Amino acid sequence: MTVPATASPAFDIDAIRSDFPILNQSVHGKDLVFLDSAASAQRPQQVIDAISRYYSRDHANVHRGVHALSERATAAYEGAREKVRAYINAQSTAEIIFVRGTTEAINLVAQSYGRERLGPGDEILITWMEHHANIVPWQMVCKQTGAKLVVAPITDAGELDLDALKGLLNERTRLLAVGHISNAIGTVNPIKAIIEHAHQFDVPVLVDGAQSMPHGRVDVQALDADFFAFSSHKMFGPTGVGVLYGKQALLDAMPPYQGGGDMILAVDFEKTLYNELPAKFEAGTPNIAGVVGLGAAIDYLSALDFDVIAQHEQSLLQYAHEQLRDIPDLRIIGTARNKASVVSFVLDSVHAHDLGTIVDSEGVAIRTGHHCAMPVMDFFNVPATARASFAFYNQHSEVDVLAGALRKAQRMFA
Repeated sequence: MTVPATASPAFDIDAIRSDFPILNQSVHGKDLVFLDSAASAQRPQQVIDAISRYYSRDHANVHRGVHALSERATAAYEGAREKVRAYINAQSTAEIIFVRGTTEAINLVAQSYGRERLGPGDEILITWMEHHANIVPWQMVCKQTGAKLVVAPITDAGELDLDALKGLLNERTRLLAVGHISNAIGTVNPIKAIIEHAHQFDVPVLVDGAQSMPHGRVDVQALDADFFAFSSHKMFGPTGVGVLYGKQALLDAMPPYQGGGDMILAVDFEKTLYNELPAKFEAGTPNIAGVVGLGAAIDYLSALDFDVIAQHEQSLLQYAHEQLRDIPDLRIIGTARNKASVVSFVLDSVHAHDLGTIVDSEGVAIRTGHHCAMPVMDFFNVPATARASFAFYNQHSEVDVLAGALRKAQRMFA
């Protein structure tokens, strides 16, 4: 076995792994190998400590009190908003809406932006590689308005058919909603070029960035994205919080998504005067601790060199492809030229769920199933796949453990 070196001497994998206490444990008597970060990444100690400090010292409701704790909680909550703004290079904190995750962000746009503007004959364009959160909200709003959902095809390699997508844009298209990176097969879409082409037709673009935020820096102004949605828990922050970025002019023109406390300026029984951005879209007590933790995750990521991380993750991806292709009857699903560190595969003699169980007995955590992307499974004519997804805290030796576990499963079903 030849194990590739990490991408750079400056990348200290041991130091990185020491920040993630959950990785230092045994499962079923074996060292844990966590290869399911595309579903939910792990948290560094710095994020755990930030949440603990918040609950230990600062917790109170935000925007509502004049006492010290409420002011500290509000400062931490709004401080995290500024961290998000700076991290993705939004123009204003008014463009940063805290939500529960990518799914709620897309639903917000579907109901607040789409439902206001769509009618019979209008079209929403998505792609075949979307996960359910970027399909179902659009189906719902199409049913409510009489609009039509149009789907751009993918190729046998799992790449977006760009010519076909361009051909589907027309004067009836009201919005293009597209994933930056496929969660099921790892394809990285040329999102800037897609946005540029859509804008030639004056079509706004929503980018589902759930899978891209853990792997690199995103500049929403450089992309010229109209909406960009992502989740905290996939970028090493807490669960239950996410972000909708939107251009301020678009958000200003959209009605509130939900009604309740903090999104109002004045209420009587005849009418309500709504608050300004971003409060207009944040009804009720928010996930304050989650937002504080997201701020800590952004602090952690901001200190990393993503060029080095990208090299490390691509080295892991290449090594995983090499090792898994040596396993007889194993077929990799999704062979796009530009992929994130995700390997989806089937083993002919073993159902994916059985595979996941056997691999787990060796201490290896992978995802099995349809990955909330059933149309992708249908396209490749498989009911499910096994998926190994790597983060920057993974190492090449863990690929070897995975390959060994897969060979064991194959022997058991021979």
